[in-house]
Amino acid sequence: MSTKKPHTRLSVNINKIATLRNARGENRPSVEQVAADCQRFGAEGITVHPRPDERHIRRADVFNLRPLVGVEFNIEGYPSPEFMDLVLKVRPEQVTLVPDAADALTSSAGWDVEANMEFLTSIVERLKGAGIRSSIFVGTDTANIKAAAATGTDRVELYTKPYADLYPKDPAAAVAPYVEASRAAHNLGLGINAGHDLDLNNLAYFRRALPWLHEVSIGHALICDALYLGLEETVRRYKECLTETEN
Repeated sequence: MSTKKPHTRLSVNINKIATLRNARGENRPSVEQVAADCQRFGAEGITVHPRPDERHIRRADVFNLRPLVGVEFNIEGYPSPEFMDLVLKVRPEQVTLVPDAADALTSSAGWDVEANMEFLTSIVERLKGAGIRSSIFVGTDTANIKAAAATGTDRVELYTKPYADLYPKDPAAAVAPYVEASRAAHNLGLGINAGHDLDLNNLAYFRRALPWLHEVSIGHALICDALYLGLEETVRRYKECLTETEN
């Protein structure tokens, strides 16, 4: 296998834009306009996570965004019958499977793949049959990543909150499990995505350390930064974190 690092794509999660919009019940800010602007400013993906209660992204948003997203469209969610019906109709480039309960505030853990092997394998097969890339949200346990590969998934997404929490105290220790996990995934033929609490302070270090990293999905931190820096400058800075070390 090649040891050259892939270009790491930035996918902007626009859920928080929908949260702000929903607070007033109108269409301001517009998730469609923000998605278009993110693409114009250089984002290489748009991510949404429609939850059953539609507290941020709604099913209607997903359908409205599909013709407007000219970059990679990534839909995250728990693969319930309703979620699968949505993604098979919309057919995004990628679906990221997360184990969240319906009322979860945010994604807080990866799958125990072995315990859900039959279920996840059947979901991955359905996505593959529809020509949709699949990614399974996991922690850094390499045995769990090996189980993920056995489902037939295309990629794994590494849950990076533990990295973000430890980074201020000990960056090397924080990133070490992710380096090992990314190598294991690469050796199994999997692509590697990452997300959760990555920001302008810790992203560049994470990108430099990982041997292979195809994509990061960032929402909350990026939207918070955009309040101060503006959306265009924020996207530029996040992309700079991902490209300054490429070889």
